[in-house]
Amino acid sequence: MGSKHTDNTHPGGAVAVGDPAKVRNVVLVGPSGSGKTTLTEALLAACGAVPRAGTVTEGTTVCDHDPAAVRQQRSVGLAVAPVLHQEVKINFIDTPGYADFVGELRAGLRAADAALFVVSAAEGVDAMTTAVWEECAAVGMPRAVVIARLDHHRADFDAELAACQQAFGGGVLPLYLPVPGAEGTRLVGLITQRVFDYAGGYPPAVLEPDGQLTELLSGHRDALIEGVIAESEDETLMERYLGGEQIDQEVLIADLETAVARGSFHPVIPVCSATGLGLAEVLDGIVRAFPSPLEHPLPTVTDPVGGRTLQISTDPDGPLAAEVVRTAIDPYVGRVSLVRVFSGTLRPERSVHVSGHGMSDRGHADHDEDERVAHVYSPLGSTLREVTHCVAGDLCALTKLNTAETGDTVSAPEQPLLMAPWVMPEPLLPVAVVARTRSDEDTLARNLSRLVAGDPTLRMDRNAETHQLVLWCMGEAHADVVLARLRAGGADVDTEDVRVALRETFSKPARGHGRHVKQSGGHGQYAVCDLEVEPLPRGSGFEFVDRVVGGAVPHQFIPSVEKGVRAQLAKGLHGDHPVVDVRVTLVDGKAHSVDSSDAAFQTAGALALKEAAATGRISLLEPMDEVAIRLPDEHLGSVLGDLSSKRARVLGTEVDVVPGRTLVRAEVPATELLRYAIELRSLTSGTATFTRHFVRYDPLPDSLAAKV
Repeated sequence: MGSKHTDNTHPGGAVAVGDPAKVRNVVLVGPSGSGKTTLTEALLAACGAVPRAGTVTEGTTVCDHDPAAVRQQRSVGLAVAPVLHQEVKINFIDTPGYADFVGELRAGLRAADAALFVVSAAEGVDAMTTAVWEECAAVGMPRAVVIARLDHHRADFDAELAACQQAFGGGVLPLYLPVPGAEGTRLVGLITQRVFDYAGGYPPAVLEPDGQLTELLSGHRDALIEGVIAESEDETLMERYLGGEQIDQEVLIADLETAVARGSFHPVIPVCSATGLGLAEVLDGIVRAFPSPLEHPLPTVTDPVGGRTLQISTDPDGPLAAEVVRTAIDPYVGRVSLVRVFSGTLRPERSVHVSGHGMSDRGHADHDEDERVAHVYSPLGSTLREVTHCVAGDLCALTKLNTAETGDTVSAPEQPLLMAPWVMPEPLLPVAVVARTRSDEDTLARNLSRLVAGDPTLRMDRNAETHQLVLWCMGEAHADVVLARLRAGGADVDTEDVRVALRETFSKPARGHGRHVKQSGGHGQYAVCDLEVEPLPRGSGFEFVDRVVGGAVPHQFIPSVEKGVRAQLAKGLHGDHPVVDVRVTLVDGKAHSVDSSDAAFQTAGALALKEAAATGRISLLEPMDEVAIRLPDEHLGSVLGDLSSKRARVLGTEVDVVPGRTLVRAEVPATELLRYAIELRSLTSGTATFTRHFVRYDPLPDSLAAKV
């Protein structure tokens, strides 16, 4: 790994690979601003995929093509950028580093076989990146570390290396070191002991080291060799090395590549995208040490009808099994589905079966449809280059699959298959949107259906009680992107304060008299009823009791009274808040032999309930949610203090499954959680997560009820 540098590239990478062994799918992971997109751009230019590298600040990069990304100066969506290096196609999957777009990161991890963690030499490692590292470790995904932005005025390679080793744990060792005083243009290889000079750009010139580098190499080189030997399957190697034997470079490199491929060793490579430093080392390392799709575990595949588990392999001639990892809407070609093919081969002018199951809680109804693939494309950011096919292990783009949504399975019509969707985070920031005009309402509905189809972290809720259209987003930046895309699609929308659906109840027993007597045109309406209303324990719902004696209310009209009462309870008494947890008892009434009717007694029942509310006492109820917050121990005090200010009741704290973290459970009024996704991130510097679920309704304090 890194022992040779060749420039065997093909401009653009828009070729149809025939062998999965010639594919590498690599996801770039790291904090926002660490240099992932800039590194991808430099690699594209080095391999001839683009004539020159664009910049994030100018909005000219291949991966940040979304207008929202250009405006925010950061990635907001997943993008694929393939290159060819040494006759191997490398699909670089650039992902956002900001927490609001973690759904895009999850999709990138699903599509990839290995991960390149990119951290800035001037910034350190954030908690989200560490958490993703741990997730990759749990499934054995191979990882390497790139310490980028070495040209930054605060860059400190040694400090960042130490931070990575502390955050990521064992097996994180440098494979190369930047040469001091070389102004970011030279690396020295610890195994090869060669200097790679980028003063003339990419590819580098290979030089012999001078004597001054000996001291720089010694300590790091010994640690690296011992780390590599510790991973070797040759148990005699360590003994021979400790005995003073010089281990052959090719043996060390072979063992290193094996350890990287199985996810137990993680080389660190210094990179400076501006000078090209480290680009060849990254490309060579990916080709030689990262696994091909043939070596990566496959997702579980089942029969969409019977649920029977089926076996597939990364075989271009096997049954077609592919997955939509991202859905985008192009203003010219419509829906674009980014697809990872796990088995079989996708070809144009063929029919496919699209299955989507298991996402109904996010507004994605189960669906199974046959559609026709017209063309198969190799994506380069937003550019689509047509190819003849896409084999197992490769990534491609399909257009105009009208029913395909992110997470769907694409298979052959004669053998439909289904992959379980990957775990996605729950959106917890509500944003209420309203169309400005009637025509905007139609455009809004059309655009929203497209956005929800492509973004599993976006959930739409049409609240029948508050009459609001609420979009649940991951955070403010995510909401900003969603609103920008709605407006770009022609929908003129505004936002408004989110209203929480409240309830009403009787806090004391009350009585009500309802009299509905009318005479018009010879047709009368006559109904009288008397009701008693009493509160029930929280969560009891509604009870109706008939205690009429002597037939004061004829038997056939008693259900009419109940129907009228239920209708009024649903509409509310002092507002549009439904009434809950009450028992209504019909105790007396009067009827007319001719003029009484079902409608009359429904009206009388509603009037009696209103009178009871006017003479009794009505309390407002607010929804209570149970929240589970996982946070680092050092933020526990500030989070508990904030919960206290939100009228929360802490149920308890316990040690989390992750060392150094605590799980806090509390019951919090839903009205206090409207901005909690933002507030908790601010309190904990983005290191905490939380979930919530409804538990019951509790009385709203009088001081707050008066404001409502």
